[in-house]
Amino acid sequence: MASLVYIHGFNSSPDSDKARKTRAWLASKRPGIDFICPFLSPFPAVAMAQLEALIAELSGTLYFAGSSMGGFYATFLAAKYHSRAVLINPAVRPWLGRDYLLGDQANYHTGEAHRIEQEHLDELQSFDVDPVTEPANLLVLLQTGDEVLDYRLAEEKYADCQLVIEPGGDHGFVGFENHLPAIVQFLTHKTA
Repeated sequence: MASLVYIHGFNSSPDSDKARKTRAWLASKRPGIDFICPFLSPFPAVAMAQLEALIAELSGTLYFAGSSMGGFYATFLAAKYHSRAVLINPAVRPWLGRDYLLGDQANYHTGEAHRIEQEHLDELQSFDVDPVTEPANLLVLLQTGDEVLDYRLAEEKYADCQLVIEPGGDHGFVGFENHLPAIVQFLTHKTA
């Protein structure tokens, strides 16, 4: 069976709006694709170890989708496993985000508190894929109204990938559910 590993963003969870909508859409329209969205640690090395352990247990075709920090992780995993991935308002060079990442944080869904230190930002840098190694494997969805991340950084990094850039919107990606048919078509499309 094919599996879609959905990677939520920083301080988010499997209960995020996009994760819930993707889970419901797949269950209704594409039940042959197993939806997996683990609750990830806020600490990068731990989160990646969680993802790698989960992937090791899967068989069959593997797809990734990720939002924000999840898009950053999905870029790394898609390159490592030569898999297709969809990135939604992905983080680019998040280790440079000291002003909003360093210090005390809390998960938006659970309220769980944690503290991000410089060592965690350094861990992020070890997962960077630059330049993008297999651009044909990535579909990148951006909205210019993203109030958290500058969409132009992703537009530049993923210039050779399939890009969808919508005016307005926000970091949560307004109207995400309307893209689910195209997202799944991209992921499951067989290349020659």
